[in-house]
Amino acid sequence: MLPDDEKKKLNNRLHRVIGQVEAVGRMIVDDEYCVDILMQLSAATGALNKVGQIVLEQHIRSCVSDAIKSGNAKERDEKIEELMKVFRKYGQ
Repeated sequence: MLPDDEKKKLNNRLHRVIGQVEAVGRMIVDDEYCVDILMQLSAATGALNKVGQIVLEQHIRSCVSDAIKSGNAKERDEKIEELMKVFRKYGQ
């Protein structure tokens, strides 16, 4: 689980992403320059990816680490497989 202060930071980041996505929508409606829209999309994508990186890091430091330390081979293997699925899905 994420500590409360980290949850607050991530929530603030997500609100900024929402603002960026809304700005993209306004830019499209207003027929703004395509490159400017793409730059705004890139910023929103980067910010959202950063949130994902933080959540993944916390997952590794807590859930995966706890499973490895537990000594329970089944739990450890399940967490490692889960982590590998995440890497396969998002590591492309």
